[in-house]
Amino acid sequence: MLYHLLYPLADEFQAFNLFRYLTFRTGGAILTAMVLAFWIGEPLINWLRAKQGKGQPIRDDGPESHLLTKRGTPTMGGFLILIGIGVGTLLWADLTNRYVWTVLLVTFGFGLIGFYDDYLKVTKQNPKGVPGKLKLALQIVIAGIAAVWINSIAAPPLNTSLAVPFFKDVLFDLGWFMLPFAVFVMIGASNAVNLTDGLDGLAIVPVMIAGASFGLITYLVGNTVFANYLQIHYVAGSGELVVFCGALLGAGIGFLWFNAPPAMVFMGDTGSLSLGGALGTISVIVKHELVLAIIGGLFVLETVSVMVQVASFKLTGKRVFRMAPLHHHYEKKGWKEPTIVIRFWIVAVILALAGLSTLKLR
Repeated sequence: MLYHLLYPLADEFQAFNLFRYLTFRTGGAILTAMVLAFWIGEPLINWLRAKQGKGQPIRDDGPESHLLTKRGTPTMGGFLILIGIGVGTLLWADLTNRYVWTVLLVTFGFGLIGFYDDYLKVTKQNPKGVPGKLKLALQIVIAGIAAVWINSIAAPPLNTSLAVPFFKDVLFDLGWFMLPFAVFVMIGASNAVNLTDGLDGLAIVPVMIAGASFGLITYLVGNTVFANYLQIHYVAGSGELVVFCGALLGAGIGFLWFNAPPAMVFMGDTGSLSLGGALGTISVIVKHELVLAIIGGLFVLETVSVMVQVASFKLTGKRVFRMAPLHHHYEKKGWKEPTIVIRFWIVAVILALAGLSTLKLR
């Protein structure tokens, strides 16, 4: 919005020329989202606490300590993140860019699904929420619309092709199968972040790390000079998504202030589904879907731990982990919650550096 209002005045006021630069507008999005989150955070949490009463219901089959330490904590803190992302992006991004609207569609669409899930959990005091099949069906509809939209925006052959990291010219043309693959990436990323969100501060920091990493990737992929130098595939218009990533980072910092142990609020599915969906959508747009599996490797590990646990129990009647997802396994082993959270953050940083290395190692 500010870009459209102020940049045209650059001839009269030289300072407004700053709005042409993505770096300036990204910085503005970070500060806007962060300050807004700090400003409205406590009133929003107090309102959620008053409306929810008992807060998010705690699973009876989860770690016993959670029944004591987390009971009564309000959920739906994802509202705080979504407000920051929405305002930061709408104020500072070029709103004629269709990629920006595509990512916003998935982010807020998945956020609505998460809100409905959180609402049922809170009102019925049942940790199950929305039935799994209905939740998946709604995600498929939103991700499917986004995948078709991305396909119509992107230029061939990128719109139907899968890029492979570490190889500069390799593209696998998936044809129309690219659409279901894109849907799989968006939904997979969304649910992977959702599974990771189980301890105070555990999910939001890896999300910020991944968001910052993809902010750099979108900036490079959307710039012809840098894309040619690094020999990565140039995607016209994708650079504008760095503003969205900046807003995500700023909103995440603001939310972490209130989600740091002991958490005053949980992000809930309102936050986790929307943030994961956003990362998945951005990776599809910039043709770095496989790199997302590296940068977001922590989310992958958490998801695989659940899949292995379920498969092992159904096939053999035995569990591989003491409890899944993986962070609960370490809780059962006696690790303190801050220890698990900080060590998982370290893993997320290492994996992000490994993923970013693919930009140069080709």
